[in-house]
Amino acid sequence: MYYIGIDLGTSAVKMLLMEGDGTIHKIVSREYPISFPKPGWSEQNPYDWYDRTIDGLKELLEDCDRTKVASISFGGQMHGLVVLDDADAVIRPAILWNDSRTIEECNYLNEVIGKKTLSEYTANISFTGFTAPKVLWMKKHEPENFARIAKLMLPKDYLCYRLSGVHATDVSDASGTLFFDVKNRCWSKEMCEICGIRDQWLPTVYESYEAVGTLKPEIAGELGLGEHVVIAAGAGDNAAAAVGTGTVGTACNLSLGTSGTVFISSQNFRVDDANALHSFAHADGTYHLMGCMLSAASCNKWWMDEIIGTKDYGKEQETITKLGENHVYFLPYLMGERSPHNDPKARGTFIGLTMDSTRADMTQAVLEGVAFALRDSIEVARKLGIVIDSTKICGGGAKSPLWKRMIANILNVTVEVPKSEEGPSMGAAMLAAVACGEYDSVQAAADAIVTVREVIEPEPELVEKYEARYQTFREIYPVLRPLFQKLD
Repeated sequence: MYYIGIDLGTSAVKMLLMEGDGTIHKIVSREYPISFPKPGWSEQNPYDWYDRTIDGLKELLEDCDRTKVASISFGGQMHGLVVLDDADAVIRPAILWNDSRTIEECNYLNEVIGKKTLSEYTANISFTGFTAPKVLWMKKHEPENFARIAKLMLPKDYLCYRLSGVHATDVSDASGTLFFDVKNRCWSKEMCEICGIRDQWLPTVYESYEAVGTLKPEIAGELGLGEHVVIAAGAGDNAAAAVGTGTVGTACNLSLGTSGTVFISSQNFRVDDANALHSFAHADGTYHLMGCMLSAASCNKWWMDEIIGTKDYGKEQETITKLGENHVYFLPYLMGERSPHNDPKARGTFIGLTMDSTRADMTQAVLEGVAFALRDSIEVARKLGIVIDSTKICGGGAKSPLWKRMIANILNVTVEVPKSEEGPSMGAAMLAAVACGEYDSVQAAADAIVTVREVIEPEPELVEKYEARYQTFREIYPVLRPLFQKLD
């Protein structure tokens, strides 16, 4: 049988067609625009997501036996606010995960309601990207739109609704709303009361591998599929990527996408007392801790595309040979920062430039800065007593051999590269397979499908050099933080 994984990303939707044994038959992607109406704002039109998805699915299914398609599931950008009226029409553009307009609302939640209270109810504190502060922002600044709300949804769940007719979400994506009681895997009545939202506005919560319904007849007809095709709940992009790399049970995964994440799965629920790491439900039925930096591979894209003016990323990296010896540092906070600083006013910064600094030095500093920032979250986990000596890796940045080598040595971990680099779309297809009974569990699917094709070991000499540089890096942000507040 065939299983389809749909990854609703920030810049494009990727669709993957997988056979039950993990063989990938075809991958199709469609881009859509993103809008920045004001500084710090980031929005998209949910109708664009749906239109591009349907168009892409038609191409994906062109050369396959459509009678063998059994299930569709999702991975998707987290935290975005999609609001529907009582006719299920979109009220306003979706406010995305990297939107930072909610500083005032976050301060209210963290300081007035209190971090301790938020953590008790949801296992997390408020960040500008989360869904709850967006709802509060809308309540204050767009009361006429707020009054029309009949459903609050997350981005991938809007696609799920359009395909199945069911208002549903999954535990991993719901964890990032600040409306969700992570420990008990249900909506928090207390948080709903604090934010002034009604229970009926929230979708039904499923485990990520559970079926929520079947394909709507009219959509099945348009795509040439049977109405029996199961629609599974899916997962937030990071949890879906973790499934796609086999990061289930007890394991670690790094994602080098637009954003960067450190994903640490665990059988047990736990909370970082400082709330530097998120505590979320995992797509395999367990839990995970996650550190999220808002700009990762996007830092390199910004540097290459907008500043240097080249698309030949590999050529730029060929001149970087002296690892661990660069005198230039880069803070990768182009969109502010989440983990571990929770500072939307942080900014990207080069420091250490001299007259002999080169283009290669600055390129190297960008790559190293992202790796250093990932280590910040790793260090928080290590202080909790979590042993991290190896990690899987995925995302566009993981295609760079140089970057992977830097990460292995800066974090002092063994880096394992899965055979499939598709991340969320692969994980979503695996969840679809579990939903149909192809596998008894997410763990069983990961064991059968995920294999490692490359291993990068840390090199003792480079580990030592990078240890010294990391200790310098971690001193830079605290010194500049007061200035960032003034710059804003």
